[in-house]
Amino acid sequence: MHPYRSVLFVPAHKPQWVDKAIASGADAVVLDLEDSVPADRKAEARSLIAGTVADVRSAGRGLGLFVRPNGLDTGLAGADLEAAVCPGLTGLFVPKVRDRDDVLRWDTLIDWFETRNAAASAGGLEMIVPVETVEAIQNCRAIAGASPRVGAMIGPTAEHADIARAVGYRWSRDGTETLYLRSRILLACREHGLHPLTGLWEELSDLDGLRAFADYGLQLGFRGQIAIHPSHVATINEVFSPTAAEIEFREGLVAAFEEAAARGDGAVRYRGIHIDKAHADTAREWLAHARRVTGGA
Repeated sequence: MHPYRSVLFVPAHKPQWVDKAIASGADAVVLDLEDSVPADRKAEARSLIAGTVADVRSAGRGLGLFVRPNGLDTGLAGADLEAAVCPGLTGLFVPKVRDRDDVLRWDTLIDWFETRNAAASAGGLEMIVPVETVEAIQNCRAIAGASPRVGAMIGPTAEHADIARAVGYRWSRDGTETLYLRSRILLACREHGLHPLTGLWEELSDLDGLRAFADYGLQLGFRGQIAIHPSHVATINEVFSPTAAEIEFREGLVAAFEEAAARGDGAVRYRGIHIDKAHADTAREWLAHARRVTGGA
């Protein structure tokens, strides 16, 4: 999966908001059929998906486009996928996953509608899996490895959403109450080569708090974040973008190690720190990620 820095939600029954989402600079947009759509408007929202996707793609916009259908146990998921799996779609943001079997159920449905609707893309439609249940936390490693379609998982952090109710924690600005939960998801992502996303910041007007929260996610090892308002995208993108100074430092580190290795030295001093092969390998991996984020080769 592309290393999306920002993944922004838009209610699917309000397609006019998509232009604002794109203008915000979001790397990916999720057209939501689940929580943000009232029950009496779900059929209408469903009917708008294919046209919205086609409009975005006809404008030549290459951002990630995902749809969040309703959960498997609602009786709405099949109809959602029948309408939403269409050419130009990047993937599905699949809710309320509890275990490996749920992933495989989604996988089977996507297989069917991808073929039926001639919506197959290079590599197939992807899944972003949020962690919203206690079962999902306990089963996160199996979920991460359940299907090649799973490209990203989300470490739970929300103050008022499903995971807060399920676990029963009291939210704090420093996030210590969700550190263990997020860490488990992060390690599952790393084990299976997935893109690790951290959860959302709910306080819409507090951009300083958002920046601190996103930066802590980056410090832990997450590489992007979910957003529910366009005003948050610029801050998220900035936090999860490599800086010129960071790139220059790591490029210099790799060069210094390679020069040392060519002389027959396994370790060398670089800008006051000891470096060896492990440091160079870490820097190379970081630079490869940075090139994907910035669109470089």
